[in-house]
Amino acid sequence: MFTYETADQKEVRRFRIAQFNGRMATVKAGGSTVTGFVRSVLEQESSMPPRWTITIIPNAPKEEIKPLRPAARARPFAEDYF
Repeated sequence: MFTYETADQKEVRRFRIAQFNGRMATVKAGGSTVTGFVRSVLEQESSMPPRWTITIIPNAPKEEIKPLRPAARARPFAEDYF
């Protein structure tokens, strides 16, 4: 799990919407990018200005898809007949 802390209300709203709709969210923090499902958005009530702690369950990066057939021809098909 990845924990992220922020005071930006717009960013918190984006995470809450992603959590409600079951969509993945992406966070860029400290030079790294984490994409995954939002597990929780918790407000720290004792802090001023208000701060939130967001917990994200990261997804494994997708593997590169290999082509199923050979690459396209270098010249058009019509040139074969002329």
